[in-house]
Amino acid sequence: MATTSEERPHDRRRWGWIETATAMLVALGFLVSLYLTWIKLTNNTAACAGIGDCDAVNSSRYAEVAGIPIALVGMMGYLAIGCALVAELRWPQANWSLRLGVFGMALAGTLYSAYLTYVEVAVLHAVCPYCVISAICMVGILILSVLRLRAADVES
Repeated sequence: MATTSEERPHDRRRWGWIETATAMLVALGFLVSLYLTWIKLTNNTAACAGIGDCDAVNSSRYAEVAGIPIALVGMMGYLAIGCALVAELRWPQANWSLRLGVFGMALAGTLYSAYLTYVEVAVLHAVCPYCVISAICMVGILILSVLRLRAADVES
């Protein structure tokens, strides 16, 4: 006999506007980071359309840590956040822990993005629009993660 979601509410996780917006920001941030990683690893020129100086930023010493492109680190961060969002659907009993994990990753990403933005403006005197888009995505994910934590707190 089939059971409905109303009979098993703990098995079904709600996917609301906050999760949808978070997933969209994760996807955009991942794609931007993927593009910047590809540019870095293939030594290509970024298509900045005359806005900013992507090449100055992406070829600077700040674009790598221990030989690893920062864009690749960002890409992995977005992937980890996306995996945590999907995991909430699969394991609703871990909802709070996963939401807290997303918050922690988004906070770390936002702080590092703020540092890199400072480096772009104050040290390199060059701004990469793709880096700005990634930073905005990460700040948006952080804000939405706070809203998600507050919503989880109210639900419990």
